[in-house]
Amino acid sequence: MNRYVKSIVLDDTHRLTALPVVDTAKPTDDKGAIDFASIDYAHQPLWAYGFDRPPAPGEKAQPQNPPNRNLRPNEDPDEQTKLRHLEGSNAEYSLVDIRDGQNVIDWFPDDHPPLPNVVAHGPGRLGKATRGCGSCHLPNGKGRPENAGIAGLPTAYFMRQIQDFRSGRRRSADPRKPNTNTMIELAKSLTDDELKQAAEYFGSMRWTPWIRVVETDFVPKTRIAGNLFLPLEQAKTEPIGGRIIEMPQDEEQAELYRNPHSGFIAYVPAGSIDKGKDLVTTGGARIVGNEFIRGKTTPCITCHGPDLMGVAEIPPIAGRSPSYMVRQMWDMQQGTRNSEAAQLMKLVMANLTPEDMVAIAAYVASRPPTPAAAPPKPTS
Repeated sequence: MNRYVKSIVLDDTHRLTALPVVDTAKPTDDKGAIDFASIDYAHQPLWAYGFDRPPAPGEKAQPQNPPNRNLRPNEDPDEQTKLRHLEGSNAEYSLVDIRDGQNVIDWFPDDHPPLPNVVAHGPGRLGKATRGCGSCHLPNGKGRPENAGIAGLPTAYFMRQIQDFRSGRRRSADPRKPNTNTMIELAKSLTDDELKQAAEYFGSMRWTPWIRVVETDFVPKTRIAGNLFLPLEQAKTEPIGGRIIEMPQDEEQAELYRNPHSGFIAYVPAGSIDKGKDLVTTGGARIVGNEFIRGKTTPCITCHGPDLMGVAEIPPIAGRSPSYMVRQMWDMQQGTRNSEAAQLMKLVMANLTPEDMVAIAAYVASRPPTPAAAPPKPTS
């Protein structure tokens, strides 16, 4: 890597770990006015956002309805209220309970510390319009492809993302993505205490394998529901093209029961993992004869660490959702994430193509998360 670029990156990394704490309870000015007309939708990785066509001019997300306990008129009431069980769990819930995101179900409470009120029930300020963090991100913080895996994130990083959502510095480059707007509304409603509780709760848990990455030329035919790909068949008959198709390993467990032990499979293009390894570890640099040829980007390991498990406030990325990672890379490249760290990442992303992003995400998602190092023992 160019010595000058490396010094800038490392200096900025050091600076980011020492940013002052801000009062998150105070309202912030909306700095997020975005010219969506300037976004490069012709090259948008639509699959990463859970869409199959670009947005029409002026098209926006419809607000998500708050979760409720209403019976669905098109389903059998007895089936909706019947108590269900999962293997290995002592809990029992009905489908009505499972859908009630204001009272988050917890199939495996022994997996994690006690749920803080905000994780189980959401920001108190929102009243009946609230929803618990665990309803989307799951009680263990593993999340799903259409949102984010937040377990094991540094507390300071977690808090800054909430600050960016509420100030307008973090938005989706696709204006149709509904849960981004929901997240912004939730972020604006959190008190400082609720934010601290959520950040410390999710930060206390290790990230463990959750997504199985498989290289392939073909994938099952799918349908899209709630920005999530769901299989229509088991056979792989559809060319993958330049996409990553991430779906539940067991649709019933993931969708119907919200089972936090049932993970996801990410189909990635054949050869993408090796290409991604080159970009992640060298930035695509080459030595030809005695000449060093710079790559097209800064190696990811420069800031995220050789094991991709993060450094200080810089987040860990190993083993996490490739759909989420490509969304964030493209958002930053298009300028809809505008924190100090995102501005630095925008420079890193400047020369990357959608194919490069696929390769980087495929490799990073395939890497096993490593345990955090034990703190050094005190010397006598």
